[in-house]
Amino acid sequence: MLISQKLTGLRMDFISLMGCLVLSNSLFSQERIQDTITAADILGNSTYLGISYGGYRALSRDVQPSINQIKADIRILYTMGIRLLRTYNVNYPHAHNVLKAIRMLHEEDPSIEMYLVLGTWINCKNAYTPNADHTQESPANAIEIEKAIALANEYSDIVKIISVGNEAMVHWATDYFVSPNIILKWVNYLQELKAKGKLPSNLWITSSDNFASWGGGDSSYQNEDLIQLIKAVDYLSIHTYPYHDTHYNPAFWKVAPENTVKSKKDRLDYALQQAVIYSANQYKQVKKYMLSLGVNKPIHIGETGWSTASIGKYGKEGSKAADEYKQALFYEKILQWSKKNKISCIYFSAFDEPWKDPNGPLASENNFGLFTVDGKAKFALWSLVDKGLFEGLSREESGPPIVKTYGGDFNHLWNNINLPIYEK
Repeated sequence: MLISQKLTGLRMDFISLMGCLVLSNSLFSQERIQDTITAADILGNSTYLGISYGGYRALSRDVQPSINQIKADIRILYTMGIRLLRTYNVNYPHAHNVLKAIRMLHEEDPSIEMYLVLGTWINCKNAYTPNADHTQESPANAIEIEKAIALANEYSDIVKIISVGNEAMVHWATDYFVSPNIILKWVNYLQELKAKGKLPSNLWITSSDNFASWGGGDSSYQNEDLIQLIKAVDYLSIHTYPYHDTHYNPAFWKVAPENTVKSKKDRLDYALQQAVIYSANQYKQVKKYMLSLGVNKPIHIGETGWSTASIGKYGKEGSKAADEYKQALFYEKILQWSKKNKISCIYFSAFDEPWKDPNGPLASENNFGLFTVDGKAKFALWSLVDKGLFEGLSREESGPPIVKTYGGDFNHLWNNINLPIYEK
């Protein structure tokens, strides 16, 4: 009896050991997969959907989302098919905490696969003051870049792209924009580190900026430094925002449908299709300029999006662009276009972030998320709620479940939609 018990115990220990070995091999296999996946595999691949992620819940970025909150957000985004996140700076703890959260989730469940575009914030000298000098850079830029290098090396299985600056060259960013030679300096520096083996050789380097900053249609940006920058980056990451141009450049927005489409649904569908055509044309303008230089490398959408509220330029007293129905149409159509053309599109953004504009909760910049701050799914994601995709998920531990905005009442949503005013 004792011998039998010992043999049974040994057998159970062996089975347990083999189970641990299988789990260990599974973890190793998953880690190897993440190690070998590169930006070249991700960009242009529609199975790697991208989204901008902040996760800020408060009125100030001084209140950082916790790692547990970030993990909760990533679970939500992963469930809806997101595989690529984009962050914007490394000065705050946020980007590092996102990386920690991804690694922790992967350790808890090796099937979770998530990668990162690690953004760095680049400022001019004396940024955000009356003495801003756009030809010189802030000393803080060097610190930002060095922190990004450390994170890219520590989390090489997750960080697949470093972006030098965010809308850092576009001239309307009057508080902080820099001349292209400053972006070029840091791109070259990172590329040199790759060549020396001090950064992963398959890490891609880019800069994320407005399409005009990449030479797309505005000759004032087209200079030798920009040419050298286009040659230096691994791909061009361009921003396109037809939403904003419903106010600033609204010709495409006010054109009446051919043969006068009469139904509200058809008129909205037409308007948002025009918005996607507008973005596609900006993409083509950048590509045309790049090819004119004898350069041919990938171009992807580093940022585009559509806000669902506005108390000013885009609301019912303005271009009438902001609402959940139009956001849903734009989201659907821009992803269809990008998939068809094998272009990655990092959508802005995952969740509403109330810190972005101090003018109140209905200010446009605070409402670009596909989810509200409290975790309600906007109309673009209602069908995923219907499928039960988010069951058991919440933005907060023991928080409310993910439900639809407007209480799921489509008629309520529909009655709050304003049609664009077409020119006669």
